[in-house]
Amino acid sequence: MINFEKFNVQTGGKTSGRMKTFCPQCRDRRSNKRDKSLSVNLDTGLAYCHYCNWTLNARDTKPAPRLPIAPPQTAVLAQEVVTWFSTRRAIPASTLIAAGITSAVEYMPQTRQKELCICFNYYEGNRLVNTKFRDLAKNFKLVAGAEMIPYNINGILGTEECIITEGEIDALSFMAIGRTDVISAPGGANRNLSWLDRFLPTHFDDKRVIYICTDTDHKGLELRDELLRRLGTERCRVVDLSPLKDANELLQQSHGADALKAALAAAPPAPLEGVYTADELSDELRALYENGLGSGAETGWENFDELCTFEPGRICVLTGIPGCGKSEFVDELVLRLNLRHHWRVAYFSPENMPMVYHLQKLAEKLTGRRFHKDSMSDALYRDTVEYLQENVVSILPKDDFTVDNIFSKARELIYRRGIRVFVIDPLNSIDHLVARGETETQYMNRFLNKLTTFARRNRCLVILVAHPRKMNRELGSKSAVVPDLYDISGSAAFFNKCDYGLVVERDREASVTRVHVEKVKFRHLGDKGTASFVFNANNGRFVPRGMPFDNRNWVVPGTSMAPLFENPQNIGCNEG
Repeated sequence: MINFEKFNVQTGGKTSGRMKTFCPQCRDRRSNKRDKSLSVNLDTGLAYCHYCNWTLNARDTKPAPRLPIAPPQTAVLAQEVVTWFSTRRAIPASTLIAAGITSAVEYMPQTRQKELCICFNYYEGNRLVNTKFRDLAKNFKLVAGAEMIPYNINGILGTEECIITEGEIDALSFMAIGRTDVISAPGGANRNLSWLDRFLPTHFDDKRVIYICTDTDHKGLELRDELLRRLGTERCRVVDLSPLKDANELLQQSHGADALKAALAAAPPAPLEGVYTADELSDELRALYENGLGSGAETGWENFDELCTFEPGRICVLTGIPGCGKSEFVDELVLRLNLRHHWRVAYFSPENMPMVYHLQKLAEKLTGRRFHKDSMSDALYRDTVEYLQENVVSILPKDDFTVDNIFSKARELIYRRGIRVFVIDPLNSIDHLVARGETETQYMNRFLNKLTTFARRNRCLVILVAHPRKMNRELGSKSAVVPDLYDISGSAAFFNKCDYGLVVERDREASVTRVHVEKVKFRHLGDKGTASFVFNANNGRFVPRGMPFDNRNWVVPGTSMAPLFENPQNIGCNEG
């Protein structure tokens, strides 16, 4: 699989065929933000922007971590650039020199000619990893294939505090007031923080305070929220720039240096836990006012999406009798959410042992092929393993399986890897520590409260697989009675406290698997109903009943979802 995310090319989860999307090189400066000018061939890795003429060969120009690039040929700082920064941006020449800003005459695809450019040089240690060329009319380009790393990453190595901004000029604005411990996110406001992953242990673990200073527009707020989720609100402070857009606008005001220092000093710690005011929720209120309630994240199962869409920060409880396919359904559900919305997943599932067996099942769902060299090419095998390495992780604590220990590992994965989905399969694999004198019902209420708090605080979808009590067959029937959420062993609180309640039923007589949506807490996310599937035992996929057994069933035609790797020929099915 070609990872276009590394080049800031948003594919919406689609991974094969051709499509048009937004160009990361020119969208920010265009008046028509909705124009998808970038043509992408997802199979070959080729992309071309019809507006700025930017080209990409993602297969041949994979980012090369830790490999330097050649420095600009003209490693000087032109007087015209110095004057532009001082008069237009209130940034002095001394700051530019300290930050390693240079200038060069570069060919710019937007103007189709050579232009005098500012060179924002991205160093890691003493190696030049990337350079962003920006002309004075705000056209820019990056070195093709170079790694995307934070700008000025050297500036925060070993410091107790750091500042994160959305752009290089905002970072320079803080340098101009004497704060060198500042970085900017590569590629601007983008919720994909994969660039952060490898710098966490070396540059962020030691931070006592992290100031987040993104733009105040919608994209900037999304970046701010994802940084808070990953880095932890307990050590983050949000710099309030309103009513201005960014740090450089504030610097340009009268007494701008003092105003920017004051805004940084006044940045409050995380809000008092459990106490909220309309002012603290102002961003969410404004977004709700302007956009209204929309549906949640879809899976690509059209029959299921009509009933249920998902939102981070919520609890999904799923039950069904043994052998009905609960774990198989959860596996495909989370893979679809990952492919479509880039939600990385973590499992606590001791029953899925050995782990390689679980990975084998996931690989077969992804590729639609048997996990064997006779059915899967070596190249497809490598792509599959790379995908699983990047998007799926398992938790198996060495000490114990207590709730606190499991949640501690999951929180660490949110920080390290940015997981969005946490699966506990099944509930009875946890070491439940019932207090002396506490009833099972009281304990389960306390456990579910802790689970809900974890989901809300970490903006994570938690999927809990829970077994029902023993279900007896009805007289004269070969099938067991279908359970509901009230039949889960322990407490009726499973129905009362969950946001989503699903029951999986396998009807062997009709050769169909039914997923009963028994509860969706908020109407804009779905409603009660039943979606019917046929299980394909050859690849572990659930096919909406009445649809053929090819990759059209893995992806609903007409959506942005697509088969992960290739379209295999008819590989048969088992409707049981």
